[in-house]
Amino acid sequence: MSCYEIEALRLGLMNVLGTEDDHARQHAKQELEGHMTGPIEALANAGTLTAIERHLDAALVDLEEEIARTDSDDPEYDYLRGRLVAVRDAERAVQRLTTQGEDVLAGLGEAHDVLHEAFPVDE
Repeated sequence: MSCYEIEALRLGLMNVLGTEDDHARQHAKQELEGHMTGPIEALANAGTLTAIERHLDAALVDLEEEIARTDSDDPEYDYLRGRLVAVRDAERAVQRLTTQGEDVLAGLGEAHDVLHEAFPVDE
């Protein structure tokens, strides 16, 4: 069993962050072998945090549907539910990352404005 959503998310974040760890990339790609379709593929290939959030949401919908189709007596049922909890937690982590990035961007804008107030530029 593998957590395809988490491995695809790792690849997407590696893209966004510019991570060049070939070993980590290859490991994630191996975990996803045969499962690079739909939201999982889109998530693994995402290049922005916005795209990651969108594709992760779609992957969560697919996972929830898979859980709904799985009989609660199935030995894989508990694993699927645990996977859902882990992916929802990862979704919140990505949201925090996006919020923190937006806060940094806003702070840089404010610093820029303060510099121009302190040192006006004649045009």
